[in-house]
Amino acid sequence: MKRRTIVAGLGVAGAAAAAGLYRFTDLFVKHYPPTPYDDVLAVIDREQASRLGRAALRTMPDFDVAKTAARLRAAGGISGAAAQDVEQERMTEADGWVVPQSVALIAALAAKFQP
Repeated sequence: MKRRTIVAGLGVAGAAAAAGLYRFTDLFVKHYPPTPYDDVLAVIDREQASRLGRAALRTMPDFDVAKTAARLRAAGGISGAAAQDVEQERMTEADGWVVPQSVALIAALAAKFQP
């Protein structure tokens, strides 16, 4: 067997091992169970947002997941919705933090789907 064949084989095996670690572990990137709202939740750090979301949920007894996701999608994502909330002075207080209402909503959405 030639040295070139061995080196190529080791390279392919290393790439396969790295791809497996990426896909099936949380070593490089945190993987979450799929939800119907992944398009909305993909832009945030779900672990950090769920901390704020748990506090925000205590102030929102009538929180509706589907309505919230539809509102965030219609506003063009979290940045567009947050900008609109700041312009229209729609703010929410959660656990001592004063944030735009859409930020509190996406955080509450993350808290609902945090394993």
